[in-house]
Amino acid sequence: MRYLTILIEPDGGRAFHPLGGRLTDDPAIERRAIHRVELLADDTVLLFAEASGSQERYEQIMEDSPHVEEYLVTGGDRWMAVSRFEPTDGVRRALELQRESHLVIETPIRFTSDGALKVTCLGADETFEKLSEDVDDVESITFELLEIGDYDPDDSSFSRMFTSRQEEVLEAAVDMGYYDVPRRAKLEDVAEVVGIAPPTASEHLRKVEARVFSEIVR
Repeated sequence: MRYLTILIEPDGGRAFHPLGGRLTDDPAIERRAIHRVELLADDTVLLFAEASGSQERYEQIMEDSPHVEEYLVTGGDRWMAVSRFEPTDGVRRALELQRESHLVIETPIRFTSDGALKVTCLGADETFEKLSEDVDDVESITFELLEIGDYDPDDSSFSRMFTSRQEEVLEAAVDMGYYDVPRRAKLEDVAEVVGIAPPTASEHLRKVEARVFSEIVR
C-alpha cells in the first residue's frame, strides 16, 4: 500500500464553500480539523469537524446560511460539530472522485493557516494515477502533490513528516533524556551518539519541533 499527501487549496479565495468562507473569516472561530466528510445519497455533504472559539458565533452563522440543512455542536474550549449542507459543484466533484477512486482518507484532515487542507490518501499507484488524471475536472480547487511513498502501518502520521536522519536524531534525544525535566543530556551528547556536529543536531531537532508544533496547533 502507498500513501499520497496533497495540499488542496481553493482557487481565488480562502474557502472551498461560501459557508466555510464565513467560518474562516470570522475572528471568533478557529477551524482546526475535519474528522469525517462524506457525500450522501441525497447530494448533501455530511461533515464532522473540530474547531475552537465562539460556539455562539458558529451557531449564528449556521442558522443564517441558506446552505445548511442541519447541525449539532458540543464541547468546551475545543468543540466538535456535525453539519449537513449543500455542496458547491467543486466540492461535490472532489468528493465524488474520492468515492469513485476507492481511496482511503487518513483523518483528521487539518486546516493550514491560509484555509487550505493537507490530506493524506492511502491506495495503490494505479489509483493515484487515475486520480491525477481526474482532478483537472474539478473546478475552483487546486491540488498540489506534497509527498508520496510506501505506507507503513507502524509509522504514525507524525513520523512520516521527518527524514530518516531527523528521526534518528529525535530518537537519540528522547532516549538520552534531552527532553526530560530536568534535562539528563546535552545537545553535544546527542550529537556524539548520532555521529554529527552539535550545530547539525540542533538544526535537525529544530526542524522536527517546528513541524510537530505546527501539526498540533493546526
